[in-house]
Amino acid sequence: MRLTSYGAAGEVTGSCHLLEAGGKRVLIDCGQFQGNEHAYARSTEPFPFDPRSIDAAVLTHSHLDHIGRLPLLTRAGFRGPIYATVETREIGRLILMDAAHVMYEEYGWRKRKAERRGEAIPPPPWAVDDALLAVDQFAPPAAYDSPTPLGEGLSLTLRNAGHVLGSAFVEFEERRNGNGKRVTFSGDLGYRGREVMPDPSACRPCHAVVTEATYGDRPHRPVEESRREFADAVKDALARGGNVVIPSFALERTQDVLYSLHQMWEAGELPSTCRVFLDSPLAISITEAYERHLRALNPNLLAGLDRGEDPFAFPGVEYTPSVEDSRAINRWPSGSIIVAGSGMANGGRVLHHLRHNLWREDSSVIFVGYQAMGTPGRAIVDGARSIKIFGEEIAVKARVYTIGGLSAHADRQGIIDWLRGSGDADVLLVHGEPKSLNGLATAIRDELAREVTIVEPHTPYDL
Repeated sequence: MRLTSYGAAGEVTGSCHLLEAGGKRVLIDCGQFQGNEHAYARSTEPFPFDPRSIDAAVLTHSHLDHIGRLPLLTRAGFRGPIYATVETREIGRLILMDAAHVMYEEYGWRKRKAERRGEAIPPPPWAVDDALLAVDQFAPPAAYDSPTPLGEGLSLTLRNAGHVLGSAFVEFEERRNGNGKRVTFSGDLGYRGREVMPDPSACRPCHAVVTEATYGDRPHRPVEESRREFADAVKDALARGGNVVIPSFALERTQDVLYSLHQMWEAGELPSTCRVFLDSPLAISITEAYERHLRALNPNLLAGLDRGEDPFAFPGVEYTPSVEDSRAINRWPSGSIIVAGSGMANGGRVLHHLRHNLWREDSSVIFVGYQAMGTPGRAIVDGARSIKIFGEEIAVKARVYTIGGLSAHADRQGIIDWLRGSGDADVLLVHGEPKSLNGLATAIRDELAREVTIVEPHTPYDL
């Protein structure tokens, strides 16, 4: 078996790995690069391999940094099957179609500005028809814990990663002449003890394991402590008379936030006059998908489901799918909790709400997810005094909170504990900033006495 990673680390992140095994070339994820201003340009570059030579692709989950270049892959000639869980297929369609529409909306705006300067800009690298072609290549959904043959002597098995709805880590097994070899790819690994998602399944003994390192250099706060911190931040902002803006990823983080707000409502911690706006068409669609797959969530929610309770709905919640509904939110000068995308404040409707609230000392911004280097969200978290939104410099005077314990990613100890099940497997680290990669590598060597390699992009590794 041979691995070559075509993802990125450091200021630009994105997941894409090529496994050559059993005479097959299999792509694990095909993500859009995210992070600094160079990320978009990197995402539009030609693939460093021939897409027509790829026999199959498998998706660990449906975040854009894991599926965002699939339409570019099919446009370039890939015609193989794409394996994923039923939930990843469903949500992946929503995310790719949304990304296509967003790209063309931004292109129209940039094109008009360029024309006024007498310049021309290229169109987006892929369009809706490319996204449709990609989703047409989804194979029948793969169930957890059920092997899927990829050819003679090679199979894959998806295990629940506990990261987002439908997320999986992937086991590949190759058998030759009676001998077997197993290689495991973590995808994005979930954090144990969360309330909406189940814990990740145990890693099984294998020869090599390729794992993410997003939070590999640090521990998370205990979940209950983070829930309390989130509730205190919300109550503090509302008591000060302002609004609360929560930049949130449409997939998983939004549902986690809604569930936390639901718990606050049930406990009487939100005033009856409070209005909660879910201001993201994509997040609304994904929340509806979660509601279609409630039995796939944390088993602790089942008792409430049996009583007919919806974990994401309660009095005061309003969905605002249209632009007119979104604009109307800003007519409320106080008492609003606005959950909007994007999670790193690098696009989407949240920018309008930040423009209306970031300069207000009585308002608050609560970050509930990872902020990549080079993004506006990261700049705010790091203490920037102002940021530019739609060409206007906006002062940062709102109170800023970062709730790290709500992360959908395992922390350093969570990754190490999961790796214990892999036996004496060699460990290869991907998908993290240099500090996280190096911190996790040191911790694994100290605690597990394992061979650890920090994967260099475009470098082949024999497994």
